Amino acid sequence: MSTIITFNELRRIKDSLPDGAMRLIAERLDLNVETVRNYFGGTNYNDGESIGIHTEPGPDGGLVTLDDTTILEIAREIASI
Repeated sequence: MSTIITFNELRRIKDSLPDGAMRLIAERLDLNVETVRNYFGGTNYNDGESIGIHTEPGPDGGLVTLDDTTILEIAREIASI
């Protein structure tokens, strides 16, 4: 099931993560750390992949549709949001 979130909310969650959280999430899911960063709006597709994030322009940074919320759920758990 996909989830829709604003880009600004996604970035707020990312910004609330402690140092090393991207690497922790990547290791937990057996992903490249750049792929996890790309999930939160990064654009390093040379070293990481795009995994189910679709953006639409709009207010509050636009809307982001997430095909899989596993990374988001782990990030919320780490950030205690």
